[in-house]
Amino acid sequence: MLLDRVKPLDAILATAKKKSLHRSLGALQLTLFGIGCIIGTGIFVLTSAGAQKAGPGLMLAFIIAGLVCIVAALCYAEIAAMIPVAGSAYTYSYATMGEFLAWTVGWALVLEYAIAASAVSVGWSGYFTGTILNEFIGLQLPAWLSAGPLALGGAAGGFVNLPAFVIALLITWLLMIGTTESARVNAVLVAIKVSALSVFIGLTLTSAYFDPDKFNPFLPAGIFGGFGTGVGAVGAAATIFFAYVGFDAVSTAAEETKNPQRNVPIGLIGSLLFCTVFYILVAAGAIGTIGGQPIMGPNGIPFPAGSEELARQCAMPEHAEALVCSNEALAHVLRQIGFSGIGNMLGVAAFLALPSVILILLFGQTRIFFVMARDGLLPEKLSEVHPKWKTPYIVTGLTGMVVAVAAAFLPVGQLADIANAGTLYAFLMVAIAVMLLRKRAPDRERPFRVPGLVIVGPLTVAGCLFLFLNLPSAAMLVLPVWTVIGLVIYFGYGRSRSHLGQGIVEVVDDVAGEETMIPIHPPKE
Repeated sequence: MLLDRVKPLDAILATAKKKSLHRSLGALQLTLFGIGCIIGTGIFVLTSAGAQKAGPGLMLAFIIAGLVCIVAALCYAEIAAMIPVAGSAYTYSYATMGEFLAWTVGWALVLEYAIAASAVSVGWSGYFTGTILNEFIGLQLPAWLSAGPLALGGAAGGFVNLPAFVIALLITWLLMIGTTESARVNAVLVAIKVSALSVFIGLTLTSAYFDPDKFNPFLPAGIFGGFGTGVGAVGAAATIFFAYVGFDAVSTAAEETKNPQRNVPIGLIGSLLFCTVFYILVAAGAIGTIGGQPIMGPNGIPFPAGSEELARQCAMPEHAEALVCSNEALAHVLRQIGFSGIGNMLGVAAFLALPSVILILLFGQTRIFFVMARDGLLPEKLSEVHPKWKTPYIVTGLTGMVVAVAAAFLPVGQLADIANAGTLYAFLMVAIAVMLLRKRAPDRERPFRVPGLVIVGPLTVAGCLFLFLNLPSAAMLVLPVWTVIGLVIYFGYGRSRSHLGQGIVEVVDDVAGEETMIPIHPPKE
């Protein structure tokens, strides 16, 4: 039977202890990890796209996405503190719903992190070639070195996005040499971008250009644009949900966290609340100063963000200065209200900040691969930990190379929506896992308990399903196609080599205080 391989919690914890990662992260570092991923992608990359989908309703979209994230974060906090090992939603599913469903979750997370890391690498490349090279150095990178041949909206004659390729490899190297080192670098980058965004909020909200009338109409595309359309406040929320993947990455670091029972919930919920407030304030400042109305098509529906139709509209003089047409949205706002120098510095901050987003995304994906390999579902060589660096260096290097190549050559214009499909599926499964564990193991120690789980759990499931159904149709179709590919690998390799499937699990001998290998009868196929 497909659902009969459920790994005991004690075995999961024992396995992690026997081949564990070095515990070096505290609550502050975890919170900064979450902030490092959340603030950056949504503000620096998706602000324009969100405004094109919802107009001033982008502020409501942040609230909608934030509410779904808050209930999901509460579920994550309980189960991550209860099962403080690497693997995130994959591990939690393995302990509750079995190996088959756990594989589908892990495979979805692989899609989520890889696409997101590639997309942000390309976003960083835009700031590097535009703000750093053009504005400050006065150099123009040749088109064939600044855009991939398949990049949507890329420069004519593009061959390879060299800056995106290089930054992905540099971040990979940083992760390989050590988690503590990468966390320190991330802390510096987070301080830079939080400071820059704080200046942005102060300048825009107190500017003479700020006008409440620019928020009217507040919902030009409505609250609900319809399933599969990806527009309206809910459609924008489904897109910018991409920016909240940071708190999920925090849970993947549980096995490398000191005192995870205390620090993981702090990192999860703290980073989420901090970033949600920041999102709303920044959106209010941007829209209140230069406006944020979408460019409508002939049918009264906003042109799709990133589409050729929108690009043609943005090339017209009347739309040249629109927020929804800017690739450097926040720097563009400051330039429009007379702070060109500060706007350029904000562009520099984005240039410095986006690598921290790539770092967290690569960190999360390599830890998922690490645990799946440790369970035998992928080649176990991938789970090898470097004797000096204390990191899973093999899978980190392989993953980083794939992400770098994808960033250099593949299209990224609509990838945020595609990444969200995997994210929402994983979050939904975590909520189910928490509810199942409450029933199956009610007496197990829970350092953090979700208040009102009977309400919070179903709300998380419903919220994730609702946002998924409001993604563009093409993005919704990617997840089942990717899942089919994963199932071919699972049945062709992983299922027969699974440690649990072979009838051996690692458990802790409570009497002797030692770990032992105990054979069990393999589940019948």
